[in-house]
Amino acid sequence: MPTKTLEATLAPPTAHKERKLQQLHDLYHEGLHEAFEAGADTQSAVNDIVTPYDLPYQVKDALKNYVPSLDDAQELSDDHPTRMVNRAASFDYSEERTHSYVWEVPQPGRGTNFWVPLRINPEQEQLWADLLDGNVSPGQLQLIQNRTSWKLHVAVEYSVEDADYDTDSDDVTHIGLDIGESSLIMGCALRDGSPTRPLVCDGSRAKHLRKEMHTTLKRLQERDAAEWRIDERFDHYQNALTDIVEKASRQAVEYARGFEKPVLVMEDLTYIRESLDCGKFMNRRLHAWAFARLQDRIEDKARAAGIPVEYVNAAYTSQTCHECGHIGYRDSGGAFHCTNDGCHITTFEGDINGAINIAQRADPWGESVPLKPAGNDSPRDGSACDSTTTHTEQSQSEQMTLGEVGSKPTASN
Repeated sequence: MPTKTLEATLAPPTAHKERKLQQLHDLYHEGLHEAFEAGADTQSAVNDIVTPYDLPYQVKDALKNYVPSLDDAQELSDDHPTRMVNRAASFDYSEERTHSYVWEVPQPGRGTNFWVPLRINPEQEQLWADLLDGNVSPGQLQLIQNRTSWKLHVAVEYSVEDADYDTDSDDVTHIGLDIGESSLIMGCALRDGSPTRPLVCDGSRAKHLRKEMHTTLKRLQERDAAEWRIDERFDHYQNALTDIVEKASRQAVEYARGFEKPVLVMEDLTYIRESLDCGKFMNRRLHAWAFARLQDRIEDKARAAGIPVEYVNAAYTSQTCHECGHIGYRDSGGAFHCTNDGCHITTFEGDINGAINIAQRADPWGESVPLKPAGNDSPRDGSACDSTTTHTEQSQSEQMTLGEVGSKPTASN
């Protein structure tokens, strides 16, 4: 059964509740650090360490499950979420409240829990209702402390409509989606092995908002602005970015629905952000963009529409020639250059090339990737870092006709 993460922002709590949330967060991290540094690799060993902590049982049980699986100290960063087992999933709903959904925050001891209002993602309202009705099963909860707010993530298991066709058959349409920064989504469908009708979702607005948010919040903090003003601006930018993600993911699914027996294909980005090394400036920008968040929303909408989703190896999708499989390079303008003299492709629109490669890898015979690039093909500005890169700026219409860069893609009706 597939899983999904429900997202909510805690409405600004009172000073008393804020202290309780902070205490919960700090004690969790203390117990996490102590258990990890002690080398506790069994639930029993973790239990011996965390038992004295004044934490609710839902948090202690999560620590006992989580710490034995830890093998990387990087997981102990300050922004690490406070984890809770599913018995902390106690919610209530009433239309009469300003914020209809509320969460009962677990506390140690009897009668000490308290309620906080939630600002849920409106696109997930039906799943929140299903959670309260018992139609979906809650999994782990994560309480996340951001710079100016608290967020709650709830993993749920849900059922979806299965596709009424075999995704391994020869007549399906594989659609590669390349998630980037300037081109938020570049999509390309394969029909009978041939690329057709590319899709472009421009990312310039999201990039502008992220840059503006970083600058604005930094200035407000430097001026010791009131906390409510910082919270207000942060929420403004987060809501605007959420709106962009929702519209882009909806656009990608609508694009897929235009093909017969579509299968959406995206890159498995589980580890790619940790391995990025595109320079300090580029790394900050890339880590700031929630690539996985956009992928999650695409998958949510696709599965709800009965469209299968597959994930493939992300290595070298932007640096491999989709026609001959030879490793080429991306220039600073985002164009792909094939260095194989025997290939008819010389220069190609880089983002479309990447999307085609992603779609092709859905074929089991296409999962093979090069062991290493043929020479240094990374431009100095970092634009060749695979997939999660800053691609060339595009303000083109949603769908384009294919063509080499020498004859730029043109808008189609």
